[in-house]
Amino acid sequence: MNLRLLKAFVTLAEKGNYADAAQTLAVSQPALTKQINLLESTINVALFSRGRQGTSLTAGGKRLLPEAEKVLKQAGLFLQRAEGVAKGEEGMMAVGFGLSSFTFAPQCIAHFRRHYPGVNVSLEDLPSSQQEEMLQSGVLQVGFVRVPPKAPLEYRALFEDRLVLAVPEESALNVEQWLAKLPLLRLYTERGRGLNLQTDLFLQANRLHPSSSQQVEDIQTIVALVVAGIGVALLPQSVAHIAPTGFTMVPISSETSAWQVGIAWDGQAEDRIRDNFIATIFLQ
Repeated sequence: MNLRLLKAFVTLAEKGNYADAAQTLAVSQPALTKQINLLESTINVALFSRGRQGTSLTAGGKRLLPEAEKVLKQAGLFLQRAEGVAKGEEGMMAVGFGLSSFTFAPQCIAHFRRHYPGVNVSLEDLPSSQQEEMLQSGVLQVGFVRVPPKAPLEYRALFEDRLVLAVPEESALNVEQWLAKLPLLRLYTERGRGLNLQTDLFLQANRLHPSSSQQVEDIQTIVALVVAGIGVALLPQSVAHIAPTGFTMVPISSETSAWQVGIAWDGQAEDRIRDNFIATIFLQ
């Protein structure tokens, strides 16, 4: 159905005469007459009758007018939604983050939602390696990860994070002494590949050898075990955001203890919402 013909039908019904309706539609009266005749022939229903009082709706026209108005309203809503989607103002976006961006990522999303309230954003805590896989498969649109990520993902660095030694109490012991006193708690490889690689790099560069080690499922469990005095851990400085009482962080000064955290995305996939989100991060 041609929406232009429905618009002519509704406008003529509202105005009650061809002259006013033609002026409203910015067409000539003959052109409007042709549009009405074409619509009537298409649906095989007479919509208007002419009399001394002007143009009036037939019984069929009265029945069909509400339906025509409904169709035009829905078409208008569709065009409005389409415009919002084209501008990246409506839709959904999935975002991944890790411990280093524990507070930063939600702050970015809150800032984005203030500018784009029509976008629904999901946020999931994931290791950087898993985020990279999900970005390339299209499950995630944006990831807060260690940078640089694997090609062909694009990225921009945001800030630096670094290792600290998490210990159960204030003490004059140094890193080497703590590693000799208590086991080193580490994440399982599939959960903390990036953190484990950073830990190994630091240990090797500084010739440190833990007396023993223990693998743990997640950061929260590591924190709890450290507080209980069961072990120590090399963790991102960002762990301070979830650190409870009885948890002490020993600073580490080493070139091998720091890394860059940034935002990554698949630049080969077009996504206006994602592009708007990235832009708001760097406009804060």
